[in-house]
Amino acid sequence: MDLEAFTKVFDGLPAFRLRQAKEAVFQHLIDNWEQAKVLPQDLRQKLASACPLEIKGKFFIGHSSVKATLTLVDGAVIETVLLQHKSGRNTVCVSSQAGCAMACAFCATGEEGLTRNLTAGEIVAQVLVMARWLKENHQEKITNLVFMGMGEPLLNYRHVKEAINWLHDAEAFNLGWRHISISTCGIVPNLRDLAKDFPQINLAISLHAPNDELRSHLMPINMTYNLKTLLSAVDEHIATAGREVMFEYTLIKGVNDSDALAAQLAKLMKKKLYVVNLISYNPTGKFAKTSEETLERFYEILKQARVKVTKRSSLGEDVVGACGQLASRPFA
Repeated sequence: MDLEAFTKVFDGLPAFRLRQAKEAVFQHLIDNWEQAKVLPQDLRQKLASACPLEIKGKFFIGHSSVKATLTLVDGAVIETVLLQHKSGRNTVCVSSQAGCAMACAFCATGEEGLTRNLTAGEIVAQVLVMARWLKENHQEKITNLVFMGMGEPLLNYRHVKEAINWLHDAEAFNLGWRHISISTCGIVPNLRDLAKDFPQINLAISLHAPNDELRSHLMPINMTYNLKTLLSAVDEHIATAGREVMFEYTLIKGVNDSDALAAQLAKLMKKKLYVVNLISYNPTGKFAKTSEETLERFYEILKQARVKVTKRSSLGEDVVGACGQLASRPFA
């Protein structure tokens, strides 16, 4: 969806016309401008030409998740996932880039390299397509949004920022700040911008190792922003936002799941407003998943050290849409 073209159509028109159009698209979830009968015919025609509402994609339905593979106007392919929690929450995991330049060893997206940044409209369209799916299947509305899909959100910060403002807009999706989360591998300069622009949204740091040697092996970005630099920026973020920061730690068998590394992580994470979120590795072909027994022991070591720690329930693996598994998969 071209948001710039969409808003430009309303230049010179009464403000209520734009409000009506937003309501039609984001609340009534129309997929064709002819359905927006509240708008004059000539305006509907202009909108159909400037900003078509079709989203080309294919759905893959799992037990508690839905993945959509979307083809963009230039042929780039991205994936987005709807996670349906037992609590009733409907979370959309959106991509911020087509591909990714970060080359994290455990992530399928990183193997592709970066194709390009997504526009704000292409980010919003991912939420829109899942909202339409929920409506068509007589289910509840979207409640949460996480930037944990393909790409590094803070390397596309301008468009991510614009998309967040649209998604929060009361006349659009009306998602509360605290229902939006951004996960980053740690692009330090933009962490400061994030705290200033969106102090109330949730921040997650993709950590996955408690020392520089291992983290640099798993995540090349650590050679640019090492742990000391990253954690200093996180502390600045906390000082500005005053909110907890989550540190994501994916447990990989024989790589980062030893008792000694758990003890190292405990020392690193024993700070106010730090929360560790343990995640089971979702297979991408390179590594093996940690056993439940090892994960539980790792968890207990952190807990006994009085580190605030949680365990993430894995969703999306049945549609190859769990953390680290998203990739550009063209479809017929």
